[in-house]
Amino acid sequence: MPCIINIETSTKVCSAAVTVDGTVAVQKVCYEGPSHASLLGGYVKELMRFLKDNRLKADAVAVSSGPGSYTGLRIGVSMAKGLCFGLDVPLISVTTTQLLAVEVMFNDSVSEDALLCPMIDARRMEVYSAVYDRALSERVPLGAYIIDGESFKDVLDCNKVVFFGDGSEKCKSVITHPNAVFLPDIVPLAANMLPLSERSFRNCEFEDVAYFQPSYIKEFQATVPKNKVINTGG
Repeated sequence: MPCIINIETSTKVCSAAVTVDGTVAVQKVCYEGPSHASLLGGYVKELMRFLKDNRLKADAVAVSSGPGSYTGLRIGVSMAKGLCFGLDVPLISVTTTQLLAVEVMFNDSVSEDALLCPMIDARRMEVYSAVYDRALSERVPLGAYIIDGESFKDVLDCNKVVFFGDGSEKCKSVITHPNAVFLPDIVPLAANMLPLSERSFRNCEFEDVAYFQPSYIKEFQATVPKNKVINTGG
């Protein structure tokens, strides 16, 4: 199994972790952000010391690809690219909404048949969101959405849907469907990148280190219509 350096900076939380053989070997997290610029370099230095002390060699670097904060993602991706060039290892990108969904997938309070709807705050009543099943297949495509009382109604009519992420709290008073469940305090963490980054490594799904760019919130808004019609086909 691979040894991967994982970096997550898409929201106010800053985290980094080393995963080895399907386990989290070491992780560093700060929830009191945003303070990525002052923290991430130190975190990576500690991770590199851990690798050296344990005679481990990184096989890849994984980084959150957004959508998320412009500043946060820029810092994380710059660090990840520098590591890839310096260590001569490939770059893996992890979609932030899928990363959020991973934590909820293994939450005992969430029913097995529930769909998962991570929400990233985009101010006002806008969020970046998708709806996934347990295989992380999209039931509603990743996009920018303005939330109202009819949002995600097609899937809510047929399934329990769990809403979470920093954009979900403001939606509780608007999405009142009886099948809507809201789960608090779910944030993207580098340690939870493990199944996604290892899957990408096994499948040789790597990014071009020189040209890779994440999905910054501003760019994502420009490419996804805010009035996008949700059509899930039931």
